[in-house]
Amino acid sequence: TAPTPSGPPALPEASGVGRRIVYSVQAHRVWLVDATGTSSRTFTVWPGTLDPQPGRYSIIKRTEATTGSDGVQVEHIMYFTAVSGVNIGFSNALDGSSPPPAPNGAQTGGIRLHKEDGAALWSFGDLGTRVSVVE
Repeated sequence: TAPTPSGPPALPEASGVGRRIVYSVQAHRVWLVDATGTSSRTFTVWPGTLDPQPGRYSIIKRTEATTGSDGVQVEHIMYFTAVSGVNIGFSNALDGSSPPPAPNGAQTGGIRLHKEDGAALWSFGDLGTRVSVVE
């Protein structure tokens, strides 16, 4: 039998260069990449019902805390685009919970993180930090 790969998945190819946040829509995973192109942290996320298109974005707004579109108290919100008028951004639930299932037809743009990953992303990304969205 083949050996089981160990460690986190590798940073996706064609995800840009330099310091950036990389989000894989299909893998539901984020990588924090330093200026040398090395991933310093990677973690899984819960996507919203609307996915951003693959491309290059920047953090355009940061909000310390608010109520998410699903009614959950969230913190460390970092917006980087909008789809069909719905803001797309990263956040974590204040209590660390996973998001509830979205009602049928609901359009949510929050990419929910585990609490400790939300804190790490908040520390890593300022206004203007590049976000690379890949398949």
